Amino acid sequence: MRVAVVGHVEWCEFAEVPHVPSPGEIVHASRTFEEPAGGGAVAAVQLRKLAGSATLFTAFGDDETGHRSHAELVELGLELESTFRTETQRRAFVHLDESGERTITVLGPRLGPHGADPLDWSRLDDADAVYVTAGDPEVIRQARRARTLVATPRGLDALAESGVELDALVSSGRDPGEVYRAGDLDPAPKVVVRTAGAAGGEWETASGETGHWGPAPLPGAIRDAYGAGDSFAAGLTYGLGAGWEIARAVELAARCGAACLTGRGPYEGQLTL
Repeated sequence: MRVAVVGHVEWCEFAEVPHVPSPGEIVHASRTFEEPAGGGAVAAVQLRKLAGSATLFTAFGDDETGHRSHAELVELGLELESTFRTETQRRAFVHLDESGERTITVLGPRLGPHGADPLDWSRLDDADAVYVTAGDPEVIRQARRARTLVATPRGLDALAESGVELDALVSSGRDPGEVYRAGDLDPAPKVVVRTAGAAGGEWETASGETGHWGPAPLPGAIRDAYGAGDSFAAGLTYGLGAGWEIARAVELAARCGAACLTGRGPYEGQLTL
């Protein structure tokens, strides 16, 4: 399969703490680490592990952190179609508490690709599936070159302005920034998938068919929730791109999310077919 992600990258600093500090409190981290992450990067690496290769269309800040992000994503095995902007690379600080929950502070605006960027969009002409997390309306139209197009509501305004029909939209019942309501997009996505964390989730097609799934078995102890939702979206994208029915695709997606929970950081525990 040929798969790609059109999206954003954040340089993340992770701190393992006993709990998220309350106002005025000081907590001490038992361990810290840093790596490039964000929804676009995490989904792209998970797709590479499923399909064997994956391309990430993105933009970086033209600073030391942006160039370091680029280099480390190449080391993670991604093919990059990217540009550097005269901006500061977006960063994030992540608290990881003893239960494995992540609490995120984002620094700076999301850097997504633009349709006018000098990227080789023709590489999407023979793509089986593309997942979109960020980009302007023209980027969404370029991504529609793929046979299967999946997106997150994070960039809902751009999705709406593009006028593109999505094969699937992955909405979260947990993150207020990823909520989709009927009528937000015209045309409506062919299927809307709503995740509910450990409870599983549900899906609904534009024709009114519905279904749900339960939590996938954990292959180990929960260590870190960061990236589980993006890994889920990547698994769904892979399954739909492979031509699977939605019920089978969400089963793989749930397995990807569960596997991610068991590793430190977003990449260590990701599922490999």
